[in-house]
Amino acid sequence: MVRKIITSAAVAVSLMLGVPAVMNAQEAAPTMNIVETAVDAGYFNTLVAAVKAAGLVETLSGDGPFTVFAPTDEAFAEIPEDKLNALIADKEALTAVLTYHVVAGKVMAADVVNLKTAATVNGQSVDIKVMDGKVMIDGAEVIAADVQTTNGVIHVINKVILPDM
Repeated sequence: MVRKIITSAAVAVSLMLGVPAVMNAQEAAPTMNIVETAVDAGYFNTLVAAVKAAGLVETLSGDGPFTVFAPTDEAFAEIPEDKLNALIADKEALTAVLTYHVVAGKVMAADVVNLKTAATVNGQSVDIKVMDGKVMIDGAEVIAADVQTTNGVIHVINKVILPDM
């Protein structure tokens, strides 16, 4: 009964945010890895293209587990096109940015809210804050959480976060 209430709440929040409910409340065990889940979602096209350009598909399709703070296409659209194209063309910088969105291990939302920072695969740490009931990762809001995959979890964020470069 509690699971159904949580699922119903996740569906309601998802509809308000414009994020498909399946991304918040998967009833069945996940059958796709992080990359497959991102492709299937349909609103991580820029992220998937960047992951391909950086040569990270195999890694993020591997065993993991990984936690990915995944910016939506709308988040990437906030970056001026010339700067985004330059980033995608610079494999080293692109890899640094993408790996800044990844934490080793599977960190569920219930755990994230109890953290102040998290070490990323990039080697730097992201700041985590809970403000007015919203979880913020380096200033980006988590708009959908706990999208479970076969090799980790995705938390959807509304901004691209940038490491110190």
